[in-house]
Amino acid sequence: MTWRLAMLEAHPRHAGVLKLAAEKAGWDRPLEPGKDGERRGRGVAVHEAFGSFVAQVAEVTVQNDGRYRVDRVVCAVDCGIVVNPDVVRAQTEGGVGFALSAAMSEAITFTDGKVDQSNFHDYSPLRIADMPEVEVHLVPSTAAPTGIGEPPVAPLAPAVVNALAAATGKRVRRLPIGQQLAS
Repeated sequence: MTWRLAMLEAHPRHAGVLKLAAEKAGWDRPLEPGKDGERRGRGVAVHEAFGSFVAQVAEVTVQNDGRYRVDRVVCAVDCGIVVNPDVVRAQTEGGVGFALSAAMSEAITFTDGKVDQSNFHDYSPLRIADMPEVEVHLVPSTAAPTGIGEPPVAPLAPAVVNALAAATGKRVRRLPIGQQLAS
């Protein structure tokens, strides 16, 4: 975290969301150990889009066979003056769900130039039971209001793969993650 913050010295709004997300996620405290050999990890990512700044800390648990779950995502959002905090929270939570679905399992494949998937029986978006706990923390600001639709989407996959690397020592280099950690 110290290194990341040092790299952001000239970018106070990036650093601000990173500090807030790290604080709220308890970055300076170790995660509770996993059960029966499960490994746990935290990862972080920061993103700027449409004038807004978002940092996310993801916490994961990885089982011995490589199956994993995202347990918690802590988000810090600086989108200028927050006109409606409930809308910002809802957009952020929805962005996390959308991004997590894409990062974990959503894939469109082709055979002879045709899409293989035809409906939800062979296309697997995130199910409600797989949605992690999501915390959204808003940065007080006097800056002009900015976009909140897309900014929470982009940092989720990097935060999750960083958490998986912290838990397993293995780097995921392509999406969707799927079963890349399977033993």
